[in-house]
Amino acid sequence: MPVPEIPGPLVGSAWLAQHLGDVVVFDASVGAHRGAPVRIPGARPFDLDGALSDHAAAAPHTMPSAEDFAEAVRGLGVGDADAVVVYDGAGIYSSARAWWMLRAMGFDRAAVLDGGLPAWEAAGLPVEAEAAAYAGPRGSFTARPRPGLLVDAGAVAGALADPAAAVFDARTRERFAGTAPEPRPGLRGGHMPGALNLPFGELQGPGGLMRPAGELREAFGALAGERERLYFSCGSGVTACVLALGATLAGYGETAVYDGSWSEWGLPSELRPVVTGP
Repeated sequence: MPVPEIPGPLVGSAWLAQHLGDVVVFDASVGAHRGAPVRIPGARPFDLDGALSDHAAAAPHTMPSAEDFAEAVRGLGVGDADAVVVYDGAGIYSSARAWWMLRAMGFDRAAVLDGGLPAWEAAGLPVEAEAAAYAGPRGSFTARPRPGLLVDAGAVAGALADPAAAVFDARTRERFAGTAPEPRPGLRGGHMPGALNLPFGELQGPGGLMRPAGELREAFGALAGERERLYFSCGSGVTACVLALGATLAGYGETAVYDGSWSEWGLPSELRPVVTGP
C-alpha cells in the first residue's frame, strides 16, 4: 500500500483508523502515562523521558543533537518517506512535543492525533494490552535541522524586547502569577516580563480535542494583537509545543519553542528577570 499523505498537523481517530497499517504510530506519553500497558495497535515508543531527550543538559526534555535524534528515530524504524502520527495517553500533551521535534529536524510528514489515546478509545477503536514497543528493522531517517524552531534564552530575551514578536507561556495562571509553587525545585515563581499567559489546556475543547482554527486564532489574537511572530514557553518545553500546534492550526507561520523554558529561565539569574502577578 502507498504511504498516505498526512493531511495536516492534526488528524482525527477516524483518519488514523483508516490508515493504521500504512503509517508509523508513536506513543509519546510522559510521566504517569509513560509505558502504560495499552497502546494503539503497533504503536512504537517515542520516549521523551528517555532516549529522545538530552540527559546531559541542565533542563529536562532538552532536544538531543541532530545525530543522536536521527540515531534514535532510525532505531524506531522511521524512514524519510514514512508518514508518522503521534499520540499520548493524556490527550494532547506530550505528543505535540514529538511532532515539533520532528519538524525541527526537517521532517514534515507527521501529525498529532487529535484527543490522543482517550479520544481513540472513546471512539470504540481497538487497542492492544501491551506497552508501546518496536523490534523491527532500522529506518533511514535523515535529520535536516531547522535551528529557528527551537530557540534559546537569548532568542527569547530578544523577542521580549521586539514589538513585532509575542512570547506566550503555556503554564497555569497560578504558576505564571507566582502564586503556585513550581514543581521543580530551585526555580523562581512568576514569569518573564512582557510574556503572555495562555494555558495550553485552553486551546482544547470537549473531549480534549483541539478547538477549531478560527477559535484558536481568536485566542492568540486576543493577546498578541497584530503580532505574527510568536514564541512559546512552558515548564520544560513540552506543553509549549501544544501552543505551537495551536498556532500552526490557526495559520501563524513564524513560530518557535523555547527549549529550556521555565526550567532554565526560572533558575536564579540576574540575566533572566522574573516578575509576579497576572
